[in-house]
Amino acid sequence: MKLGHYELGVPVFMAPLAGVTDKAFRETVRSVGGEYVWTEMISDKALTYQNSRTLQMLDLSGEGEPRIVQLFGNDPETMAQAAVLAVKCNANIIDINMGCPAPKIIKNGEGSALLKDLPRAQAIASAVVRAVNIPVTVKIRLGWNDREIVALELAKGLESVGVQMITVHARTREQFYSGHADWEWIRQVKKAVSIPVIGNGDVLKPEDAGRLIEQTECDGVMIGRGALGNPWLIPRTQFFLKHGQILPEPSIEERIQVALKHFERVLHYKGERIGLNEMRKHAVWYIKGISKAAKVRDEIMQTRSVEDMQAVLNRISG
Repeated sequence: MKLGHYELGVPVFMAPLAGVTDKAFRETVRSVGGEYVWTEMISDKALTYQNSRTLQMLDLSGEGEPRIVQLFGNDPETMAQAAVLAVKCNANIIDINMGCPAPKIIKNGEGSALLKDLPRAQAIASAVVRAVNIPVTVKIRLGWNDREIVALELAKGLESVGVQMITVHARTREQFYSGHADWEWIRQVKKAVSIPVIGNGDVLKPEDAGRLIEQTECDGVMIGRGALGNPWLIPRTQFFLKHGQILPEPSIEERIQVALKHFERVLHYKGERIGLNEMRKHAVWYIKGISKAAKVRDEIMQTRSVEDMQAVLNRISG
């Protein structure tokens, strides 16, 4: 598929995940062969207010193209202003979040709340498209609940105002991340629009991505929670879709070495206090499935220094 001047083939995207897909994580995914990563979702208001933490989230320096920035908000004008600022920070693609189910986002009329206000959703997309000269994409869910499925209507409206790609997380807001993703709706959205459609939901191994594309004829896949502690899932899935072969899982030693390098990046960007706190969750994800994981998880959560964390991880790899 093509997006702007980017030839993406059949892309495998790392989903934007709040509190996860920061610069250190994006660099880690790319270091193991992943090509397409997104920022965490960034508040339009915080960006236009030049909030220091938000500007840090938008640090794209040294990152390869395409640099994809996801924004969220509920006001067309503010979203347009934020998109312009993102372009000034070297964004190559702007994505609009219309799917986040978190209550603190919903209460402000943002994220999945826009699934209940399609005119506003379309107005936001239109304003952003008019404000920038780079591709604008949108990530949606199916609807607020299974009685209010709006994905088809919303997708058509977004296409009509110039959105160039739509990612469909095949769950409703009511589901959050529970139950099963209903891939049939991805297929229907793909049939309803002529722009690329990316399928998202329940892709936990490369073969899942193959089934998703076969069943829905979507143009690519997005992987979220399946890549936590497992950034190799992105390039392994890309390889499978291109060559039809499954690459071996990384060894324990490789997993730990990448985790340690990831830790270095987190410390570099966020310092020891914040970095150690944030790395605990990543370290727990990296050791999932190893022998005596529960015991190691407890040790990780009790670390109080960089040296503690490094010692625990190094002990795992022998």
